[in-house]
Amino acid sequence: MLAKRIIPCLDIKDGQTVKGTNFVNLRQAGDPVELGRAYSMQGADELVYLDITASHEGRKTFTDLVKRVAETINIPFTVGGGIYELKDVDRLLSAGADKVSINSAALRRPELIDEIARNFGSQVCVIAVDAKETDGIWKCYLNGGRIETEKELMSWSKEAQDRGAGEILFTSMDHDGVKTGYANKALAELAGLLSIPVIASGGAGTMEHFRDAFTEGKADAALAASVFHFGEIKIPELKSYLCSQGISIR
Repeated sequence: MLAKRIIPCLDIKDGQTVKGTNFVNLRQAGDPVELGRAYSMQGADELVYLDITASHEGRKTFTDLVKRVAETINIPFTVGGGIYELKDVDRLLSAGADKVSINSAALRRPELIDEIARNFGSQVCVIAVDAKETDGIWKCYLNGGRIETEKELMSWSKEAQDRGAGEILFTSMDHDGVKTGYANKALAELAGLLSIPVIASGGAGTMEHFRDAFTEGKADAALAASVFHFGEIKIPELKSYLCSQGISIR
């Protein structure tokens, strides 16, 4: 069994780390570079930085932030937000990012996945899927969870894989920030369908939730934000706990 990964996620707005519940009610969580440095030293396997209000004006600010992060940490990190074309990918990779995460742009123009995989390699391309379950069907959402699409979680994730995505980052919008556990049933179904890694996102509140994401949800990695940002769970203690549960951890 491949070792599981623990991934803190930092949502960035106006150059600061923020965290909300169900994608709204944002509160400040600290300096993104300093938080990244702390997580790197604590034993995080990777980091994800998301420019959650990515707009044309914010791009330069975010690129500068990516450069500062790259100079500070020594673990891989993924960046997302405001990536619409190959030159955006090139700009962020050149600034020091290891991977890019795309969501809305891929839903609007799926060919972008093929282009990124062809030009930079599948390992660079993480497809983020924000989905909500309605009447038993997981619908995918655009624009940071604001717009529902006709795309369905399973079929869209499979298409993304077939087009060259290297990983799927699945966030359950209903579980986001409420700390009641990940969407393990949907995660397990995704893991069974795909041959690429699945990253669980949305719902971490206790160490047991991480365990369940790996055992019940069959996830390859678990991503969380507020439990790390606000010190509710410490990464070394989490890894020690997961080891004690027989889970292979990096």
